[in-house]
Amino acid sequence: MDIRTLCLGVLTMGNATGYEIKKVFEDRLDLIFHASFGSIYPALNKLTDDGFVSCREMAQEKRPDKKVYSITAAGRYVFLEAIMKKPSPDRFRSEYLATMMFAHLLPVGTISKLIDERIEDRKQKIIAIQGDGLKQPSNPEQFMCGYGKAVYQAEIDYLNENRYLLEADALMGRRAAE
Repeated sequence: MDIRTLCLGVLTMGNATGYEIKKVFEDRLDLIFHASFGSIYPALNKLTDDGFVSCREMAQEKRPDKKVYSITAAGRYVFLEAIMKKPSPDRFRSEYLATMMFAHLLPVGTISKLIDERIEDRKQKIIAIQGDGLKQPSNPEQFMCGYGKAVYQAEIDYLNENRYLLEADALMGRRAAE
């Protein structure tokens, strides 16, 4: 699914500014998709040009006008058509795991630090997923948050249980053949 389609999906939940859409990506969709302002705003502009999203400007005191985006009937149709298709296979990309693939070249202290930092990052992501508790999440939001929490917790557990595989090689001085 591309950024345009995901923006349409976010707008099915209600009108939103570009900033609010970015927050949904950070808070709810981070596990499955990364989007920056540099990709969200061009997507919203294209969706507006195509008639799938409407945009109204709201005046703000001492600030530039705020743009509020709404999905149109045509946009809702395009979005529903997109999600009715069989999803493409998941693609997984991780710079962290790519680094760990070559951990045998790193000092044990560096490996341990990278693992500890990853565990702490995942703990923080679980806290972020749980939110502030002020708003009752919808069933799909509960599903996504629960899924994300389970994935992050599984990663923490795996790292704790298997870090020795990388640290032991470094402690034993095992290095790749030169």
